[in-house]
Amino acid sequence: MKKALFLSLAVASIFISPALSLLLGVIFALTLGSEFDKYTSKASSYLLKIAVVGLGFGMNIIDSLQSSSEGIIFTIFSVVLVMFSGVLLSKYFGVGRKLGYLISSGTAICGGSAIAAIAPVIKSDSKETSMSLAVVFTLNAVAMLIFPTIGEILELTQQQFGMWAAIAIHDTSAVVGAAKMYGEEALQIATTVKLSRALWIIPLSIVSTFVFKAKDGEKGKISIPWFILLFVVAMTINTYFPINDVVSNILKSASHKILSLTLFFIGSTLSLTTIRSAGIKPILLGVTLWILISVVTLVVILVL
Repeated sequence: MKKALFLSLAVASIFISPALSLLLGVIFALTLGSEFDKYTSKASSYLLKIAVVGLGFGMNIIDSLQSSSEGIIFTIFSVVLVMFSGVLLSKYFGVGRKLGYLISSGTAICGGSAIAAIAPVIKSDSKETSMSLAVVFTLNAVAMLIFPTIGEILELTQQQFGMWAAIAIHDTSAVVGAAKMYGEEALQIATTVKLSRALWIIPLSIVSTFVFKAKDGEKGKISIPWFILLFVVAMTINTYFPINDVVSNILKSASHKILSLTLFFIGSTLSLTTIRSAGIKPILLGVTLWILISVVTLVVILVL
């Protein structure tokens, strides 16, 4: 019965907004449990990559790079600020070195994707990885629900909100979801800036192999986010070799529907048990880093 209801809600999420899909998943997890998370976690990872690549077919690479050129500076600044602050705050809150590093990586770059990429590099155990993911996914859900409202209260422009969401929200899915609720221009800017930010997974993975020396002199495995390169390829094709409008619209529509389904899956993993398992200290670290980057980025955007 529960499985049938879950599948029915998953299908229904395809036809509603990303925010409602996420909320629907959270409500299901809090009321009926998150026993399907072992299936949805892997599914949401693949679906997210497919959705992002599909969104690329609706974007012009030249316009996107021009609108997000300022984001490069913000990205460098934010990554350095968060990683440096994360190391200091981990010691202050008494959070383990690897756990603190994973939370900092997820906050600095792209949430769960960064954690998944960095975890094998620093040889973190499953408990440290799951705890860091729990913190990041919890804050992702909160960010996606409140950022559009804050943006409207502060009367942020589409460009300002897109930039802010791309840097201050952890996971790509939450960034795209929040930006989509705010507007199409915000969505394009946020997606491009966020994915250029996600490219920092590669240099951070390389640096991490030297920061965390594996036992017996063996270095960890570097995970490269190839879907980002496919996203760039999709934008390039749409810019220089435009496909039929009908096909393009179908791809964009399918991508948005896949995104809504992905957010339902992510929301369905956010049970109270998962949140409690993270413990108070990692949560304090994650919240502090999140507030730091959110406030600093917002102030810089408003000033400029």
